[in-house]
Amino acid sequence: MLDIRLIRTDPDLVRQGIEKRRQDASIVDSLLAADERRRALLTEVESLKAERNRVSEEIAKIKQAKGDGSDLIAGMRKVGDRIKLLGGQVREVEAEMERLALLIPNLPDDSVPAGGTEEQNVIVREWGEPREFDFEPKPHWEIGVNLDIIDFERATRIAGANFEVFKGAGARLRRALINFMLDLHREAGFMEVAPPVLARRDALIASGHLPKFEEDQFHVRENDMFLIPTAESALANLHRDEILDADTLPRRYCAHTPCFRYEKFSAGKESRGLIRQFQFDKVEMFEFVTPESSMEELESLVGQAEVVYQKLGLPYKLALMCAGEMSMAAAKAYDPMAWFPGTEKWMELSSCSNCLDWQARRANVRFRRERNAKPEFVHTLNGSGLAVGRTIACILENYQNEDGSVTVPEVLRPHMRGAEVIR
Repeated sequence: MLDIRLIRTDPDLVRQGIEKRRQDASIVDSLLAADERRRALLTEVESLKAERNRVSEEIAKIKQAKGDGSDLIAGMRKVGDRIKLLGGQVREVEAEMERLALLIPNLPDDSVPAGGTEEQNVIVREWGEPREFDFEPKPHWEIGVNLDIIDFERATRIAGANFEVFKGAGARLRRALINFMLDLHREAGFMEVAPPVLARRDALIASGHLPKFEEDQFHVRENDMFLIPTAESALANLHRDEILDADTLPRRYCAHTPCFRYEKFSAGKESRGLIRQFQFDKVEMFEFVTPESSMEELESLVGQAEVVYQKLGLPYKLALMCAGEMSMAAAKAYDPMAWFPGTEKWMELSSCSNCLDWQARRANVRFRRERNAKPEFVHTLNGSGLAVGRTIACILENYQNEDGSVTVPEVLRPHMRGAEVIR
């Protein structure tokens, strides 16, 4: 969340940031009105408490003089009732302020382009050349079914639409890809962790996935837990309510988890096969860093995601996302987009974001530059490294052969007992 002091002192800056995202900025006025109401209530409460203290001293003097202070005592009972009533109103308006504050997105960095559609993202660099086929390339859902390595029909019998079953070489390819990426990130200095895939409501609030996106979450209502939509939800809470030493930063983590998102989307090539599933695997990278280093760390994080694309031999374009396309938590974000020849579209397998202190304030993660120094909020970054299902889809389409087989990328062969081709 944003610092309430920033919203009070420079509301126009906050409004401009929200409008740059193509969102309604009136929430700032609602929050400021609630804040003004809260301060007015607190002023009245303090005034009444001061009056109560003054009259209490007067009552004590009257009692010492054997006088009758019953009228004053009755009046103070009314004052006490009023203070109690106002206290309840303060709690109500504070709850409303918190609700509104949690719905305000991060402010886009000055370097982020304005815009609200994918077409307004800015391509900053490209790598590799799309393969030229001497036959008509097929989409991955046909390749996977024809090879009998992906089964959508049986998955539907188990869980309904938007799920898949990986079989045989498909299951091995999935596991190989996960192990390859985890090993790659670990070698780059990321600590591998295996977090829970269930999280409490307050954990998803801290990461920014609640309350705004509750309709997209799989909710276990009996105990108010949620299946995580991304490992970011868990990793953002790894140091929740902690104060870290500056010399331990940056802290870099990576994790493989299943992810669960109940997204609504229209039918079409962009939603077929493995592209938009309710359950999918992802290898996530997450960092806790000092504020002055976070933009440099973002570039490094993007580079780490790009290494995965490059080692897999997947051509991509790196897009600097426009303000309206970024996640609520991001101040600046990049999407490396790979080429899908069977689908004939560039699609992201990763998204890398700098959230500044927006998540850290919600999770209360701070650091000290030196002993006894005032704690400061860390900055957090996250990046997919990569989304497994989409990457498998991209591999199948880019490495397909005319006879229907798929060549295994060289870097994955050691994780698949040397298999070179899936037939």
